[in-house]
Amino acid sequence: MLGDWNYIRIFESYLQANLTAMPQNRNLFFIFILISFFSCKEKKKNNILEKSNKITSTKIDSTKINQNLNKTDTIQISKEHKVNTIKCDLDGDNLDEIIQIVRNTKNGKSGLRIIFGNKKKIDHLGLGKDVLNQGFDEIDWAGIFEIAPKNEIYYNNVSDEGEIITEDEVKDEDKIKLKNDGIFIHAEESCGGGVIYLENGKYNWIQQE
Repeated sequence: MLGDWNYIRIFESYLQANLTAMPQNRNLFFIFILISFFSCKEKKKNNILEKSNKITSTKIDSTKINQNLNKTDTIQISKEHKVNTIKCDLDGDNLDEIIQIVRNTKNGKSGLRIIFGNKKKIDHLGLGKDVLNQGFDEIDWAGIFEIAPKNEIYYNNVSDEGEIITEDEVKDEDKIKLKNDGIFIHAEESCGGGVIYLENGKYNWIQQE
């Protein structure tokens, strides 16, 4: 009943109209004022608590947090490679990229994650997708993972017939001097591997047996 504001207004008007004619109503009027004061104070307190509860519920969105965690967890650094991280400057901006051997937990395939030094770009190679048209989609075979230093000369050392060729057999125009660092991956105890380098924003492959 105390929460009924219309009732309170009617009751207050009645007391004011009869206050002069009925002096005994003065005590009732003061009691009414006290009751109204505490009632309004309690109502204000309840409103504050209600607003506080609404703010708390909108700050936490566990669904979005879990979705972000799941996206992050699908690609993990490989634990099967002795060396799984190197740093080098692939694009020549004097900022080292972080190159990691990682694994796609959805299909089990490995590959490379390239985190650029400017923090604006991340590229992935492999992980179940063909690597630069070389006929493989993962790099579990890569026992050697290291930097191919800039200014070094490389060339495809396998002929179209699959024969290994020497530097003397390679034309000068087919030799590649790296302008920036590259990535060298190779099988540890057998033939097979190559250099990945970046030129004009495009990844290229140099076969190294």
